[in-house]
Amino acid sequence: MKPISQPATGIGWRAPHYRELLRSRPALDFLEVHSENFFASGGQTLDFLERAQRLYPISLHGVGLSLGSADPLDDAHMNKLRSLIARTQPIFVSEHLCWGSITGRHLNELLPLPYTEEALDNICVRIDEVQDRLGRTILLENVSSYVRFKHSTIAEPEFIAQICQRTGCDLLLDVNNVYVNSVNHEFDPVAFIDSLPTEACKEIHLAGYDPHEEDDTCLIDTHGRHVQSPVWDLFRHTVKRLGPRPTLIEWDVAIPELPVLLNEAALAANILSDEQAVAA
Repeated sequence: MKPISQPATGIGWRAPHYRELLRSRPALDFLEVHSENFFASGGQTLDFLERAQRLYPISLHGVGLSLGSADPLDDAHMNKLRSLIARTQPIFVSEHLCWGSITGRHLNELLPLPYTEEALDNICVRIDEVQDRLGRTILLENVSSYVRFKHSTIAEPEFIAQICQRTGCDLLLDVNNVYVNSVNHEFDPVAFIDSLPTEACKEIHLAGYDPHEEDDTCLIDTHGRHVQSPVWDLFRHTVKRLGPRPTLIEWDVAIPELPVLLNEAALAANILSDEQAVAA
């Protein structure tokens, strides 16, 4: 596996591009996959991943661990994730700051948490358990949301900072999600970025959003189109504040041809390189 370079850019590797990417071997610094898609003990999908990891560093991005739930951790899920980590030796293992299951029922959503002391205590205990069982630090991603809880008592950036401080986990900063939430909940996205723990941010995500029924007062985090101009602007500010971080383009629905994704990654690489040159 080739080492990850800095500054680094990658794409989310999805099924429509498995064969083409292995054939064309584009100049990317890393690939990110959804962990759950590779939980089988064998088969063609896992073979694709093992071939890819000989060409690129791999990042594992989970969507089903439900870290914020009150349920016990899913032992079967944890065992499959641990086996996948041992098989792929990923550069990052990440999950979401959310919940998606309760009383054994799983929802196809990354649902937001109330930002309270109780929720903070609960998720910190669970992250500690995950990191102990995996034997490594994980990255936690901020999620997009469409509701806020009236009884939240902690600002989201402080909630994230407290989690990182108490558990030692790192941050996967989704800049698109920050912008989407800033529109949906009417806050300053730059101030949000500036309030995050700089040293904890180890990776950045960029994606596309859609307006809800052409209403630009509500944005939907679809991951189904180009990164939009306001998100690129916020990304530039983020890089100026944090310095270059490995940056990934996500595109999960209405997936375009591979060159479209590669062009988005190239745009991100140019911003990272420009900021690195300025800093130098």
